[in-house]
Amino acid sequence: MILIIDDDSAIRSSLSFMLKRAKYEVQAVPGPKEAMEVVHTVTPQLILMDMNFSLSTDGAEGLVLLKQVKLFCPDVPVILMTAWGSIPLAVQGMRAGAFDFITKPWNNAALMQRIETALELTSKEDSTGSSTREEEDFDRSHIIGKSKALEEVLSTVKRVSRTGASVLITGESGTGKELIAEAIHLNSLRRNQPFVKVNLGGISQTLFESEMFGHKKGAFTDAVTDRKGRFELADKGTIFLDEIGELDLSCQVKLLRVLQEQTFEPLGESRPRKVDVRVVCATNANLEQMVREHTFREDLFYRINLITVHLPALRERREDIPLLAAHFVESRCQADGLPLATLSDDALEFLSRLPYPGNIRELKNLVERTLLVCGKDCLTAADFQSQYHPTTGALESSVTLKGLTLEELEKQTILQALEAHGNNLTQAALSLGISRAALYRRLEKYGISWND
Repeated sequence: MILIIDDDSAIRSSLSFMLKRAKYEVQAVPGPKEAMEVVHTVTPQLILMDMNFSLSTDGAEGLVLLKQVKLFCPDVPVILMTAWGSIPLAVQGMRAGAFDFITKPWNNAALMQRIETALELTSKEDSTGSSTREEEDFDRSHIIGKSKALEEVLSTVKRVSRTGASVLITGESGTGKELIAEAIHLNSLRRNQPFVKVNLGGISQTLFESEMFGHKKGAFTDAVTDRKGRFELADKGTIFLDEIGELDLSCQVKLLRVLQEQTFEPLGESRPRKVDVRVVCATNANLEQMVREHTFREDLFYRINLITVHLPALRERREDIPLLAAHFVESRCQADGLPLATLSDDALEFLSRLPYPGNIRELKNLVERTLLVCGKDCLTAADFQSQYHPTTGALESSVTLKGLTLEELEKQTILQALEAHGNNLTQAALSLGISRAALYRRLEKYGISWND
């Protein structure tokens, strides 16, 4: 049974009609008193709850009711209903234990999707061996490893993939966040629909709307033809928003609107278009700290991290290093038509000891470089040692860098990386443990010129 709590009879009627048509059992009540009478006697599957039940619009009644409901039904998901201007109130509700929030007026399809997601995520597995079937059907694509840390991540991915829940993937640069996003899509009900990747760190503030929502011919000076945006291209599928921590605050507001309302407007067009997308985001930034520092919107943070998947650094799953190294050797040999090379025991031992600030990306680069440069049938520890270049030369520079500010230290570290890799931006970014796009922004910030 789904419980609706709203003092507006028209809203109760329309929600009841929509849910009954979708074959759900529904009970609708006008206020907190009636709601508590219901939860005292029965446990709903889900609760849809307004935040205001009197002339006051501060939401205090709604927050009190939410806390009371969670005492009696701690495991029942609650979706809050509030006006767009009251999103900060919804954020307070999320802190108090609400599952999700939706703004009025809502899109019926978007609301039904969130209701179904909430029910799927909170339903218990049946005892007919469904977890075994999921294990057999699970497509891990190119995810290599068998460490406990990785298996815990994949266990979460298996559970959430078939739902429509938004997922936030966190972890250091180079840990494989994009592969996890692809695995979520491949194991979802949207697997046969588009999977659209967007690196938000590489999109400037001025181009954000055009890139994400598209534009009409003549919308601005260079708009010589109509263009579809990334959200339209991802319709019915999944959109992967990488480096979301790099997004400017003004762009965060525009993104929040489309995630909340499931509608967007191309530049030069005033008619909203509906879109049905699942959102998967990734970042190596600490978004919670950014929220505290007011550089990332709290309402957007709650919208994108219904489920959080944290990827361990490579140093936290060292038992996977031999498997990854062998995989990279095999893949490169196949791609280049080379005889399959092998790795000696001392080579695997050497690789397993390295610190890997650049994580899997750094390991892949080292293995492929050694394979191609040495050109041997069996790679040894000496081969890898000859190609291993620690990133910053910290010991040599510790005296000269003493007393520098954080920004000066970062600039000097970037200059050293560029020099060490002959101004090759891809290699420099890899050694620094950041993306190429992030390196570009820092080069512009510090006025560093280069020839790639």
